[in-house]
Amino acid sequence: MIQGVGLPRVEVVVMSRVKIMTMLLAGLVVSAAVGRAAPLRVERGRPTENLRARPPAAWDRATEAVFFDDAFDTLEGERPDFAVLVSSGRAAPGAGGAAPAGPRGDSAGGFKWSALVSADTLADEIKDMKGRVASAVASVSDFKGGGYDEARVGFSTIALAFAVTAEHDGDVRWKKDAEQARDLFARVGANCKVGTTQSFAEAKARVDDLATLLDGSPIEAAAEREDDFTWSHVAGRPALMARLETADELMAASIASKDDFTKQVEKLLHEAELVATIGEAIQRPDYEYHDDDTYRGYAAAMRDAAIKARDAALKSDYDAARTAVGVLKKSCDSCHGDYRG
Repeated sequence: MIQGVGLPRVEVVVMSRVKIMTMLLAGLVVSAAVGRAAPLRVERGRPTENLRARPPAAWDRATEAVFFDDAFDTLEGERPDFAVLVSSGRAAPGAGGAAPAGPRGDSAGGFKWSALVSADTLADEIKDMKGRVASAVASVSDFKGGGYDEARVGFSTIALAFAVTAEHDGDVRWKKDAEQARDLFARVGANCKVGTTQSFAEAKARVDDLATLLDGSPIEAAAEREDDFTWSHVAGRPALMARLETADELMAASIASKDDFTKQVEKLLHEAELVATIGEAIQRPDYEYHDDDTYRGYAAAMRDAAIKARDAALKSDYDAARTAVGVLKKSCDSCHGDYRG
């Protein structure tokens, strides 16, 4: 016994060790907390928070076009469970917009054309372009006098619609005939760069083929393609730019006022989905500038703004539609300023 305490010596030693261990653990907890805290900078002997670099006062146009004005307007769905994704070794899926895709529309990101364009829009675009190409080949003189350029735009747009139809993940009309039609209309679109007797005869034959297909019968003409399929052979970029100019005019008219928006919301929906489709397609190999990050940034910005316009049309949200169309026009104007010429 220790004098004056009345406890065995061994109990005193145990209590002392428990007290020491408790103090050590408390110290470790404090150290860990300090280690996780933001690093400090010492100035004149007094710790202060680290200074951070100031953000740039302004972005250049190419950089600005890559980013969304508000990410929450684009992100959709529930927040992914990143713990599960990491433990399973899978990458987190993208949210909103379209994943980058390969030259044949297949990608590790699971790209789907249905995220950009509906089956109805593709079918309607093909039917709408029939009148344009038919008018262009009404006579040889009209065709050679400038109709060939109208035919080039119309046939190229039809070819693009069939190319997307062939790869679309939905149930799209004429899907079983899409590859054959794609190659036939792509070829005549390319040949209509000039107004000759030969290009007129081919254009006239393709107009008849299109009418046959729309009436429910298969196309008899054989599609001859010398090279492997590439998206740049489906539709030349100048022809698609001409179609985009038409879309820009129609979309601007549809958001001129709330009354115009209400009356033309279906037209806005159609044009927005077509613009999104073109914005995706012109990033594919082997289109010129497809490997230029600035160009791809402009094309992606146009595509994503078109998706926002589409979503606004579906929700009958005039203000959101007007904002999206404004962003879309800005991306187009910026791209033209750098790449047209």
